[in-house]
Amino acid sequence: MTRVAAIDCGTNSIRLLVADVDVEAGTLTDLDRRMEVVRLGQGVDRTGRIAPEALARTLDAARRYGAVCEELGVERIRFVATSASRDAENRADFVDGVRDALGVEPEVVEGEEEAALSFRGATGVLAGRHPGPFLVVDLGGGSTELVLGTGSPEAAYSMDVGCVRLTERHLRSDPPTAAEIAAARADVAAALDVASRVVPLGKAVTLVGLAGSVTTVTAHALGLAEYDPARIDGSVLPVGDVLDACDDLLARDRASRAELGFMHPGRVDVIGAGALVWHDVVARVRDDVAAAGGELTHVVTSEHDILDGIAWSAAER
Repeated sequence: MTRVAAIDCGTNSIRLLVADVDVEAGTLTDLDRRMEVVRLGQGVDRTGRIAPEALARTLDAARRYGAVCEELGVERIRFVATSASRDAENRADFVDGVRDALGVEPEVVEGEEEAALSFRGATGVLAGRHPGPFLVVDLGGGSTELVLGTGSPEAAYSMDVGCVRLTERHLRSDPPTAAEIAAARADVAAALDVASRVVPLGKAVTLVGLAGSVTTVTAHALGLAEYDPARIDGSVLPVGDVLDACDDLLARDRASRAELGFMHPGRVDVIGAGALVWHDVVARVRDDVAAAGGELTHVVTSEHDILDGIAWSAAER
């Protein structure tokens, strides 16, 4: 048994998982799982740089996570950073800051490794419950990873579309205008056209969605009064219910979204874009599966994601 800490630092949030992992037995037991919205990717799509205030928020959270790791007696820490830090010209400032705050070297991973870690985290739990091949979709703030496989990834692609990136680029009105939505949808469609040449979407038998935008849409589709991970994790929803929930969140203004009991305050301004991306991915996969002679009727949501994949990899090291 190895006690590990996995830290996932994305464009919108930074998350921590402390877990006891037994690689031989194939078990991962949560001790602490938490998330803070720090918006590291604030303005990165426009400026190409991490803003000083965004970096400060992120490093403050990293120090708090370091205290948790020390308190729980963590033996190994793996800190993985994704889209915002991958795209930033001044990512060296981020790397140096994390090293000073936590005493570990953050790994700024490329999209394919991000996709593989997400696939490992999600399918480690779901593989016994649903048939493959799985198409795992990790919808983040700056990028969206698509990875297809059964026992292991067979094809993966990282799209530069995410809830923060599309909000800053297109969805500036409240609620967004028809023209803004059309422009955002054009970005997603273009990215999916490229992705589908690398990842054969039509081969998917089970579509699995990960990360905050997807779990928030799922909470809405389930009609939850508050965020309940136990209800959300592993939920299986009809495709039509998912698309309707996405459309409703996209059409709302921010005040209306903020009133929803399951909505995290740090997600209110970007969930419209997240819902748009998830709607268009689900619809595209449904259509590609149909074109290949199959039928996609349901969508699975998992609370187990890249954090779990990072934890497994830390224990195996």
